[in-house]
Amino acid sequence: MAWDFETDPEYQEKLDWADAFVRDEVEPLDLVWEHEQFVPLDGLRRKAIDPLKQRVRKQGLWATHLGPELGGQGYGQLKLALLNEILGRSSWAPIVFGCQAPDTGNAEIIAHYGTPEQKRKYLQPLLDGELFSTYSMTEPQGGADVAQFRTRAVKDGTDWVINGWKYFSSNAKTASFLIVMAVTDTEVPVHKGMSMFLVPADTPGIEIVRNVGLYGEPMNGGSHALIHYQDVRVPADALLGGEGQAFAVAQTRLGGGRIHHAMRTIGLAQKALDMMCERALSRETAGSRLADKQTIQGYIADSYAQLTQFRLFVLHTAWKIDKYNDYKKLRKDIATAKIVMPTVLHDIAWRAMQVHGALGVTNEMPFFKMIHGAAVMGLADGPTEVHKTTVAKQVLRDYSATDDLWPTQWLPRKQDEARAKYAEYLELEVGNL
Repeated sequence: MAWDFETDPEYQEKLDWADAFVRDEVEPLDLVWEHEQFVPLDGLRRKAIDPLKQRVRKQGLWATHLGPELGGQGYGQLKLALLNEILGRSSWAPIVFGCQAPDTGNAEIIAHYGTPEQKRKYLQPLLDGELFSTYSMTEPQGGADVAQFRTRAVKDGTDWVINGWKYFSSNAKTASFLIVMAVTDTEVPVHKGMSMFLVPADTPGIEIVRNVGLYGEPMNGGSHALIHYQDVRVPADALLGGEGQAFAVAQTRLGGGRIHHAMRTIGLAQKALDMMCERALSRETAGSRLADKQTIQGYIADSYAQLTQFRLFVLHTAWKIDKYNDYKKLRKDIATAKIVMPTVLHDIAWRAMQVHGALGVTNEMPFFKMIHGAAVMGLADGPTEVHKTTVAKQVLRDYSATDDLWPTQWLPRKQDEARAKYAEYLELEVGNL
């Protein structure tokens, strides 16, 4: 019977190295270049960051989400999960380790569906960390309902011409190319009538109308673009995968990505718990340490329990992905991780903020950034409510309705069945009285 909760010693050494490296070398980048993760490297930042990337490569931890044929290690989802738990503490860490979203998912779908020329032009520079990309899917009126998408791509000779609007196309302002989902056939069901296109960012007709920011960022100073595609002409070889295969392509990038996000969230939530515990041991009020107050002890216990349960669930899901190599089979588990993720981070960060008192709500501590990040997670890659519907439908597939008036576990019937099963013993029991 195989049942193990230990990491093999060789990989644990790599995790220990990554833990110290992120703490000592990468987390400081968050403070000196806070919002510049997706800005192409210039001379000074390149001098600081390129050597860090090289040290990651030397450890065999660069772009570990990819197989060896693409320059990765082929570690599998469980090992990736353990590494991403460490990377989640720093906004810069995914860049330094070559596994930043959305570029990781974009690289994965180009690797699976791209032509040799598309791989040469887009994939290798993406893997080398020399450019950024955008996944341009969501639309202003559509939200999570793809049936509402209106962006069209129509054939004109051998070319395709794209027209429409896209919203929340992250990093578009610094991307070298965009992966655009568009309706190519209105006569078939929506999941068969959409296609994806690789579009260079300098293609005429692409207009970034606004760079939408998150709360606290300056107006038009964010990184989530509202884009107008107006008569954007691309050649036939811009098609990524076959015509009408947009959803098949999209599923390749979503399953593993959600597990990576979950483990990075766990690393961030652990950071909040660490700060909470340190503060509780360091401050006194009303004659005793915060750590001696029952309410604070409840905060710590609830946070530890919540985080530990979620961590084990995500690791188990990653293990099952490696075992079955079938994201569709594990759709329920992956969606469940997506559901739980925002709540775990929000709850632990909120408690940590409370323990820090007035300091906790200032911009001198990171708690509101974490809480806001939790809100974003509840919407990105589909809102929590949609994933709950997915989970419920998947769970219900394992059950069937009863044709009887009473539930199968109705106790009066169960008692009669139990008595009938052991009737001979009950008769002996009565006879011996």
